[in-house]
Amino acid sequence: MERLGANGSCSNGSLLTLSCLSHHVVCQVISGADPAGSVHDNGTLDTSWVAQLESNYGFYIGLGLAVFSSFLIGNSVILKKKGLLRLVEKGGTRAGDGGHGYLKDWLWWAGLLTMGGGEAANFAAYAFAPATIVTPLGALSVLISAILSSYLLGERLNLLGKLGCMLSLVGSTMMVIHAPEDEEVTTLDEMLSKLKEPGFLAYAAILLAVCFLLIFYLAPRYGQSNILIYLTICSVIGAFSVSSVKGLGIAIKGFFADQPVLQHPLTWILVITLVASITTQINYLNKSLDIFNTSLVFPIYYVLFTTIVITTSIILFKEWVAMTVVDIIGTVCGFLTIILGVFLLHAFKDMDVSLGNLPQILQNEQQAPVTRDDKNILIEVDNSSIAPEDKPKVFMIYT
Repeated sequence: MERLGANGSCSNGSLLTLSCLSHHVVCQVISGADPAGSVHDNGTLDTSWVAQLESNYGFYIGLGLAVFSSFLIGNSVILKKKGLLRLVEKGGTRAGDGGHGYLKDWLWWAGLLTMGGGEAANFAAYAFAPATIVTPLGALSVLISAILSSYLLGERLNLLGKLGCMLSLVGSTMMVIHAPEDEEVTTLDEMLSKLKEPGFLAYAAILLAVCFLLIFYLAPRYGQSNILIYLTICSVIGAFSVSSVKGLGIAIKGFFADQPVLQHPLTWILVITLVASITTQINYLNKSLDIFNTSLVFPIYYVLFTTIVITTSIILFKEWVAMTVVDIIGTVCGFLTIILGVFLLHAFKDMDVSLGNLPQILQNEQQAPVTRDDKNILIEVDNSSIAPEDKPKVFMIYT
């Protein structure tokens, strides 16, 4: 390396020549750098602290955003419920009867904004952490809303509900401990190459075929009577919405890194896919909630949606390739534990079960009368005036 210039210094504006084999490059010094700055192995200065932060703590940032998202969404349900209850206390028309008086209540708007913040945090979490972690942790929002509703809304959380909350926490902890790591995808070009792989194209084609079959054939015929039809549509579409969110998270990070993501066609394809997917999901989820019991809708939807999202993430990002057998078993067991916890929290929420009355419930079950359903029933008629050993016995046979 040679310096050009009269004074031979390396001040601002000086020219330097770099020689490497047959190449010669002339560089001009624009500003000085701190010699104590971090240096990569190839000798270049690290000017992107954001990239370094993501490289070292990206998983923990995504995990924190996912938990924070669940906290906000769980609180938003309570705030909106409080706003709706205040409307009823004031004598306004209920939302279920077509009233919109809740739009004038600041508590309801606070709940809506809180939910928006939670969804934004959930969106950002997909950009840092694997989908196999972010999606199952969504169950924490249900846990938080159930606990807060028992204290703030006076709703009852029975013994089985508390057990379900505990199991959900245990399952979430197991999944975090044994979590897979994303295969590094940092640019839209890398994301596009993932989407164009034959395995994912075949998987996406199967999902689309199943979705069209459900929407155009099965839903009009059996959607009103079978709870799985509408919920399966929502879950299958969820594979495309989560993949789009993951890709848009990469695009947003590229935008702040001065990459030309707005000129990339994949960005707009992902936006269109996300809007269409979310619209379809909301439509069929509302239909399902309108027809079937909420205590059945949510657990089934959670299981179907999370299973399909995890499968999609495995095929698209190959998150499980580098995992050990112990981590795979731990992740699967954690997911099954969350499913059991969510089921207990919702399926038996109307039962009056507590530690105080549990012995009485078990005793009543043991002393339950035995119902005889024989076709012929013998009825013994007693005569109290005759001694037990001498009294005649008359049997009437009914058929």
